Amino acid sequence: MTTVLGAIADDFTGATDLAGLLARSGVRVSLRIGVPDAPPSDTAAFEVIALKSRTAPVAEAVVQARAALAWLQSAGAQRFFWKYCSTFDSTSEGNIGPVAEALMAELGTDQTIYCPAFPENGRAIFMGNLFVGRQPLAESPMKDHPLTPMRDSNLMRLLAPQVTRPVGLADRLTVAQGAPALRAELARLRAEGTAHVVVDAVAHSDLETIAEACRDMVLMTGGSAVAMPLPGLYLADGTLSADAEPTPRPDLAPDAVLLSGSCSAMTNAQVAAYLATGAPGYRLDPLHLAEDGPHAALNWLAAQSLSKAPLVYATAEPASVKAAQARLGAARAGEIVEEALAALALAARDRGARRVVVAGGETSGAVTKALGVSQLDIGQEIAPGVPWTFCDSGGHRIALALKSGNFGAESFFTDALDRLAAS
Repeated sequence: MTTVLGAIADDFTGATDLAGLLARSGVRVSLRIGVPDAPPSDTAAFEVIALKSRTAPVAEAVVQARAALAWLQSAGAQRFFWKYCSTFDSTSEGNIGPVAEALMAELGTDQTIYCPAFPENGRAIFMGNLFVGRQPLAESPMKDHPLTPMRDSNLMRLLAPQVTRPVGLADRLTVAQGAPALRAELARLRAEGTAHVVVDAVAHSDLETIAEACRDMVLMTGGSAVAMPLPGLYLADGTLSADAEPTPRPDLAPDAVLLSGSCSAMTNAQVAAYLATGAPGYRLDPLHLAEDGPHAALNWLAAQSLSKAPLVYATAEPASVKAAQARLGAARAGEIVEEALAALALAARDRGARRVVVAGGETSGAVTKALGVSQLDIGQEIAPGVPWTFCDSGGHRIALALKSGNFGAESFFTDALDRLAAS
């Protein structure tokens, strides 16, 4: 069918987050890993293209986004969504703003919004400042992110150095007055020449207001949650029909493996909670990997029973991460871990693992690429923004969960396995 909304995500966990929330509507969602080589066929009402561009240089990220846009346009999409992390992972040299401007130029539009809020997961924007729970972004654990340390909570200040046109704010006082008031404020800002508008949101009802006010924008940008109300709006006005069947759940062998490359505070807690259950675990050390490669980890995994869902993790506290980065360089320290976890994913699949849980955006990208996955069917959610997905890899049907570092409860790894077993 003709695609109604085409979405571009800057990493794989973000793409599954968005796809999972759109799939709550019951409307078919197709998630493509990278820009497809072939012309569109068997397209869904909602098409999501997952890039691996969150920390890519600006020029590279723009090229990828333009290619994704062209494919989505050829699928028939008339509205588009640029999805990035709900913690706006992007320094002053980041690519969120440049990609948005490039997409705006291609689409011939002079204004878009930025709303990475996700109140259900503790992300809120007030007076342009992003909060993680009760903490301003710059006071949260994100201040020590190894690749995108967030040292400013104000989204306008973060965005302004990235773009060439004026940045403005539609604040919570306006949003609280409803969609007509927000539309009027956006029109006023457009008349003043403001192209990039940060929009406050502190509750789910704010997201509904924003979606209603911006539903006809040719381009919206933000976290996944602001796109969540769009299917309901499109269904209500007949833009699309609820003709999708539930994603069929394949009959999968129970063997599983868990792989964690994220060093977020939440993933640290999730790793600790899972190991506390008595599950087998193996910690990767970037410095050891740099010297000896992943052989020791592969040997350890080969000796484990996959029926016990072993966990291999590089998750560590910020001080340990900084020490590895000082020795190896930030980029290489991350690459070494991603390469090792990708090799472990392949080894586990070849030994019979059909349920794979991955924590961390960069890690998810590396693992998905190694498994040769090109398209994912979206299944049920494990936690808000984290669905199980089903795909083909090496001639096998497997279940794959791709978790953003900060998402999920402390019991996430156990929750994921239990949810799939019960479905």
